[in-house]
Amino acid sequence: MPDPLLPPEPDSALSAVPAAGSRRGLPPAGVLKFFYGPMDCGKSTLALQLDYNHSRQGRRGLLLTKLDRSRRGQITSRMGLSKPAIEVDGDLDLRRLVRDCWAKGRRVDYVIADEVQFFSTEQIDQLAQLADEAQLDVYAFGIATDFRSRLFPGSQRLFELADEILPVQVEVLCWCGRPGRFNARVVNGAIVRHGATVVVADTAETDAGTDADAADASGANTPGSNGISGTDAAAPAEEHVRYQVLCRIHHRSGDLGPNADTDPALPLG
Repeated sequence: MPDPLLPPEPDSALSAVPAAGSRRGLPPAGVLKFFYGPMDCGKSTLALQLDYNHSRQGRRGLLLTKLDRSRRGQITSRMGLSKPAIEVDGDLDLRRLVRDCWAKGRRVDYVIADEVQFFSTEQIDQLAQLADEAQLDVYAFGIATDFRSRLFPGSQRLFELADEILPVQVEVLCWCGRPGRFNARVVNGAIVRHGATVVVADTAETDAGTDADAADASGANTPGSNGISGTDAAAPAEEHVRYQVLCRIHHRSGDLGPNADTDPALPLG
């Protein structure tokens, strides 16, 4: 048995580990964390709280979002909190975005990315590169699975790359009282399991008419679709589209509960 007080042999599996766990010989690196959960679990609220906590300590952040419920280039919470953010389109290189901030003299210490399920897999790779090569702390928030209970490509890539994967702890309940994990798309009172890549749902009535501000990237059977790209498609006027969080049993059975006809529409985010 080798003496624990002696250094490992050159061919030992531990020979590459720095003495006493020291990281002094390693380059500094940021962290990539992925916070995920179903609709209505407070992801955007947590993102804004995290930004507040970091900014109070003098750190400078860069806020990103895609297809937020407000449709206005900001991160918004159902509790009424909001903050301006950069709207990410499919062609935006997040590394270049940070470099442009630096070129303008703006410091960036961390990145908060909301609605990352809509980001491309290339953009998720760029977030990882910002953590590794630019030493930024990156905090990503999003939904794991689409309305078919399949992983969004962006979320899947984060599960593969993130240093830490953290479910948001605020529990969302199905109508039956079980934990709700699945985001159902409901069209004219019935669950649908196929559809357009992006569907805008009616979520609230306003004086001007219907405020359509919820989007769901379904990744459905569109040729060439990767599940997150494509143009927004408003639901036809004769269709009423909403979203509802269900447990696995009722997502599989399509049972929306006794109050299905009166449940309010729920924006995805």
